[in-house]
Amino acid sequence: MVERIAPVLVFLIAVTVIAELADQAKVFDVAAREAAHLARGRVWRLWLLVVALATGLTIVLSLDTCAVLLTPVVLSMARQLNIPPKLFAFTTVWLAGTASLLLPVSNLTNLLAVQPFRELGVSYLSVSWRPAIASIVITVLVLAALFHRDLPRTYDVPPTPGVEDKVLFWGATAVCVLLGPAFVSGVQVAWPASIGALVLVGLFAVRRRSALKWSLIPVKLVVTVVVLFTVVGFLSSHGLEDVLRRVAGTTSELRLSATAAVGANLFDNLPAYLAMEPVASNSPHRMLALLIGVNCGCLLTLWGSLATLLWRARCDAARVQISWWSFLWRGLILTPLVVTGAVLALNG
Repeated sequence: MVERIAPVLVFLIAVTVIAELADQAKVFDVAAREAAHLARGRVWRLWLLVVALATGLTIVLSLDTCAVLLTPVVLSMARQLNIPPKLFAFTTVWLAGTASLLLPVSNLTNLLAVQPFRELGVSYLSVSWRPAIASIVITVLVLAALFHRDLPRTYDVPPTPGVEDKVLFWGATAVCVLLGPAFVSGVQVAWPASIGALVLVGLFAVRRRSALKWSLIPVKLVVTVVVLFTVVGFLSSHGLEDVLRRVAGTTSELRLSATAAVGANLFDNLPAYLAMEPVASNSPHRMLALLIGVNCGCLLTLWGSLATLLWRARCDAARVQISWWSFLWRGLILTPLVVTGAVLALNG
């Protein structure tokens, strides 16, 4: 258990430090404001750029970066440009979930799945790329359909934002950009994440020491992951696996994904994955079907993932009201489509 959870926790701490320091270096703020400049006053262009930014951040720096750090930036941008904010709010949270299939680093559930994939002798990316593309495309199409009235709007183009410390900005930007190829190089992902975090900590120690605080380390999140591992391990040793095997079945990948999605929406996606991994670990396709359920299918309830809970808190702080009912009815449109489409792509 320790050998498996340690690299996940190291990665979690390192990538959180990178994301927080990159945010303080204004990397995400400049990216969002530059997107507003590049879109030249058209909301649909701006939205597509935010889609690209949210997708890229989720894939390379995990769904938490997208949901937690990008959300306040785009909501602030929407308020300044007098654009209805829910389009951008749902873009960040939905893509944080559905774009998190592609790489192991995109979601903690994926990181946990790396070991079963290795034991099966299969590359994670070789199985994930088709469902990942399908889930992103379906999400974008559903967003466009639901918010089609907002997309034709226009806005006044803002000036290009300035940067207080260009050394910190370009250093943090370089670290974020280089993480992408490092994460797909085959090296244990905890290593490049740790190196990137140390580089940024060193840079901030020289340029802005006041930003280095113990609060950069996500202690509560680490404790939560450890507790979830412990609880699910206890339940699994007392018959939970047999119950889930009967519910999920042994042949239908769509049934497995649907079962995982229900579990994620009831109890959060991480414990749902941990509980159901033994049911799916005999096949790479079943493993990916499980990930489709817990990553893409957890968008019905506000507690379906930790990222969604943190996203809701950022929306509240920005005074953008997202009720549980508003989140649910939109999720009822997206979730069946994206889960079914991703499973079909998996078998395509």
